[in-house]
Amino acid sequence: MSTHGVALASGAHGFLSPTGVEVAFLLVGLVTLGAAVLTVTTRQLVHAALWLVVALGGLAVEYLLLTAEFVAWVQVLIYVGSVVVLLLFGLMLTKAPIGRSPDADSGNRPVAIAVAGTAAVALVWVVADAFRRTWIDVRGPVQGSTEVSGEMLFRYWVLPFEALSVLLLAALVGAIVLSRRGKENEPAEKRRKDEAR
Repeated sequence: MSTHGVALASGAHGFLSPTGVEVAFLLVGLVTLGAAVLTVTTRQLVHAALWLVVALGGLAVEYLLLTAEFVAWVQVLIYVGSVVVLLLFGLMLTKAPIGRSPDADSGNRPVAIAVAGTAAVALVWVVADAFRRTWIDVRGPVQGSTEVSGEMLFRYWVLPFEALSVLLLAALVGAIVLSRRGKENEPAEKRRKDEAR
């Protein structure tokens, strides 16, 4: 065996000899998956929002490990910084219970698990089929620049982003209306209690 062949054999790595980046990607993915499961299974709404922060932050770390820094910072700024803050404002404005909330469980857990499992299997199948022969060389040159990512984002995905922003704005306005309606009804309830005495 030649020296060149030994160098190639030692430089090649496969499934059973992962690199440090691949191990970190797997560990962060497991933490992100655990945080996502805790987000949908906890019965405390504020804890669910905080676990959502961990899950979205884990996705940002995954993007960084895939050398997609622009997408990672967009993930942090838009989702962790804006969406979760809006969600927490909505929880606070509607006076959601801080502790355990039995109302957060509708009793349809088996149906929810079946739907979530089916959606997860379908998503994994579609992604695995689309990228079956595609490998990302994390040690190679950067594949997508900020210019290319921004062009793709604002040319093809601008409508879903705008629709999501309108939906979040409507949710926040609804939370404000619900909280003000509760304050307006308080004097009437006090009057009724005083008249009953």
